[in-house]
Amino acid sequence: MKIAVVALGKIGLPLAVQFADADPRHEVVGVDVNAATVEAVNAGTEPFPGEDHLAEKLAELVPAGRLRATTDYADAIPGADAVVLVVPLFVDEATGQPDFGWMDAATRSLAAHLIPGSRTLISYETTLPVGTTRRRWKPMIEQISGLVEGSDFDLVFSPERVLTGRVFADLRRYPKLVGGLSEVGTERAMDFYCSVLSFDERDDLPRPNGVWDMGSAEAAEMAKLAETTYRDVNIGLANQFARFADGAGIDVHRVIEACNSQPYSHIHHPGIAVGGHCIPVYPRLYLSTDPDATVVRTAREANAAMPEYAVARAETLLGSLRELRVVVLGASYRGRVKETAFSGIFGTVEALRSRGAQVLVHDPMYTDAELSAFGWEPYRWTPGRSGEPVDVAIVQADHPEYAQLSADDLPGLRVLLDGRRITDAARFTGVPRLTIGGGESYTV
Repeated sequence: MKIAVVALGKIGLPLAVQFADADPRHEVVGVDVNAATVEAVNAGTEPFPGEDHLAEKLAELVPAGRLRATTDYADAIPGADAVVLVVPLFVDEATGQPDFGWMDAATRSLAAHLIPGSRTLISYETTLPVGTTRRRWKPMIEQISGLVEGSDFDLVFSPERVLTGRVFADLRRYPKLVGGLSEVGTERAMDFYCSVLSFDERDDLPRPNGVWDMGSAEAAEMAKLAETTYRDVNIGLANQFARFADGAGIDVHRVIEACNSQPYSHIHHPGIAVGGHCIPVYPRLYLSTDPDATVVRTAREANAAMPEYAVARAETLLGSLRELRVVVLGASYRGRVKETAFSGIFGTVEALRSRGAQVLVHDPMYTDAELSAFGWEPYRWTPGRSGEPVDVAIVQADHPEYAQLSADDLPGLRVLLDGRRITDAARFTGVPRLTIGGGESYTV
């Protein structure tokens, strides 16, 4: 097959690699608007760090001619048997509504280059509001191409269900969900994904692991939104428990551990923030089509308030943060990922600055210049060496480097607030160490 992958980001590029690796006879072409990304891929090098096995697979597949990249849709789309789109969908911060700008542009470009008679399979993997595949992409592609869905091309939705950093493992681990606009389109998509994916055996599933027919594009769209929105709601509940536990002097983590020893309880862990492209975003996509979902809305608001809550805890202990030097440890939204999408760093820095604190930011995955570009003052520290004097430290991302952090690394430290519960309390003897839901109580 000739397979085109639109958007070579942190999901799209590993997918293109997976498809190329599945069969040496496949011709896989990735198309991306970023010329630097295309250049890196064609050189056989990864354009971003942190994805397991990506570098070695690129180094093998690109020189063998099994994978290439281009910025030209006219090169990638014509004659393709399958086109898979993983273009980012953004959410407007002010309104909470989806911003289809990038996806619309990509859809128009691919539609303009479809060839009559090719019967191209088009699969959207970007998470979408329910109904988008049928009501937005189908008429747009038909109008621009002059072709008819179901006879000239087939359109399906098949959500990506992977986490960056472990894409290849997750592709094997989780069933591939497919929902088409027609039975023929669904069958073609299932055959396609069966040919490019392999799956781990799992005895915990109600049916064999593999490609699952969801019955409709809408069901597949809702499945992805539901599984991610569940996590946001669950974390929101855990954060509510944590806030109560802090006031009552209870360690909520012991409570959650005890609850989850019973098979009907699956409470997630509380924390300073919920970040990334998925968990804080997809509930908003769901709310865009179900605005009466009060449980979803309340959980999203509760989670968004956690950076303010964390800073307020430190402030309560010290009385005031005005003119104190506060270092926020971790700009990324989670450990080992160089990505700040909806990271708690933004709310944490804002809450500190509103209190008159002098804010510094550290992240082992970012250079000082990169941190400065965000408008933050970099904090210089490397494991095993003392950093600059600070009054307060707030752990915002669970980078493994912070697990070995001690009071000696942060001269002058008066309070540590570990928003991810990654630090070792024994390394901070004599320094108040607060966590989210730890129930700690100190007298200053």
